[in-house]
Amino acid sequence: MPARILFVEDDVNLGFVIRDTLENVPFAVTHCVNGADAWAMFQAEPFDVCLLDVMLPQSDGFTLARQIRAINTQVPILFLSALSNKNDRLQGLRLGADDYLTKPFSIEELILKINVFLRRTASSKDVNHPLVVSTTLNRQNLTLTSNGQTQTLTHREADVMAYLLDRPNVLVRRDELLRAVWGDDDYFMGRSLDVFISRLRKRLANDPNIRIENVHGVGFVLRQ
Repeated sequence: MPARILFVEDDVNLGFVIRDTLENVPFAVTHCVNGADAWAMFQAEPFDVCLLDVMLPQSDGFTLARQIRAINTQVPILFLSALSNKNDRLQGLRLGADDYLTKPFSIEELILKINVFLRRTASSKDVNHPLVVSTTLNRQNLTLTSNGQTQTLTHREADVMAYLLDRPNVLVRRDELLRAVWGDDDYFMGRSLDVFISRLRKRLANDPNIRIENVHGVGFVLRQ
């Protein structure tokens, strides 16, 4: 069965081209032209990936992402936006997006990113990583249990956490982590990484036995 994509884009011509290309992969694409219709569709049907424009009529993409994350923290969200300001990008990531592409973008890159999300979803099954006695990362369910409290992670949060987990008490360089999780190490991806590290630190805050240390200008160490 083709992967199910919720695609939200109000530019009719651009939406047609992207939808037609994705359907030829093939993906099963549901195209909505405003945030309100997309939200209604998301509540009615299951999707494997969400592609969201930011500037949308009736309900913008950031609001839509916030609504989606309120009921589903696992489905990958990828913003496709003409807003290239770093603050817009960071806002999208703080809302729980897994990635952010600025227009114009390569359709080949978009397809690659979708396939990466889908592979990570498939490969996360039956993979559990113990951290320490009080904290456990479950890749199948995308959950982090710390001192008896369970939180659901996004796919990208789980990917970063798992990579650090596999290298406890070892310095992981920023460029190494970026290439492993994002596939590149440019400036904007580096800023994205900082957002995800900050989010993970907050999730680990109630366990004094584990922490993510920053080695300024070099990388990170998962201490346990």
